Amino acid sequence: MGIERFIGIDLAWAQGGARTRPNETGVAAIDRRGVVIECGWTSGIEETVSWLAKTAVDGSTLAFVDAPLVVDNPAGQRLCEREVGRRYGRWKVSANSTNQRSPRLAGVFLRERLQESGWSYDDGRDGPRTGGLLVSECYPYTTLVGAAELGYDRERPTYKRRPARVPTAQWRAVRARECDVLIARMAGLATADPPLLLSSHPVSRRLVDEPSPLGAVDYKHREDLIDALLCAWTAALWSRHGLTRCQVLGPDTAVSPGSAPTIIAPARPEQRRGS
Repeated sequence: MGIERFIGIDLAWAQGGARTRPNETGVAAIDRRGVVIECGWTSGIEETVSWLAKTAVDGSTLAFVDAPLVVDNPAGQRLCEREVGRRYGRWKVSANSTNQRSPRLAGVFLRERLQESGWSYDDGRDGPRTGGLLVSECYPYTTLVGAAELGYDRERPTYKRRPARVPTAQWRAVRARECDVLIARMAGLATADPPLLLSSHPVSRRLVDEPSPLGAVDYKHREDLIDALLCAWTAALWSRHGLTRCQVLGPDTAVSPGSAPTIIAPARPEQRRGS
């Protein structure tokens, strides 16, 4: 048996308002062979929930979301976010702080809507589950540096945030080149275990066939889809290899089973606790 469909969601953390439309959310779904079943973009929680309802395989879907799904700390930073910096900081990866005062908690609302629709939140502390409609939290930056297949052995790629060493005037061109390198490495996952076949869907195929744009809006459109595909592949990696390839960041005890605020992250041996 086992999970048949893996979904990645690069969720826009802000929900929007009465006069503002939410930012785009990247969405992607792959099967166990790495075939991209569907991918694209949604806007807002309800549209994302509707897309999930149409795309999920009933009783056999794992969705990994790049957004805080469980936020139970009144202030400060979640433990799983602090652990991102501790375990992956050498690779220049850290996480934003999230608490109950944070203005951007769309992930919490998405989880609640999914749970109302029959999905279960899984914190991963008992390892991968083999069936159900499951949703967990991930963070693509940890995938990029934690999965050796992608080749980022020393630091994360600079496809999002401008490093101080890159002049502002050169940033868009540098970012586009770095993004194209990342896409080429993702295309190399076609022979990985589990695989990801970017060319199997016309939308994801354009990532490979077309150079990354320089314009901010078009570039962000592409970036959201890349992160959604990374989330989907991370879900497949977790389902396939569990704790041998991934670690669960967050509390070990003192929280009821299955409900802890965690991030499931691919990990090299030197990125694990105690290393």
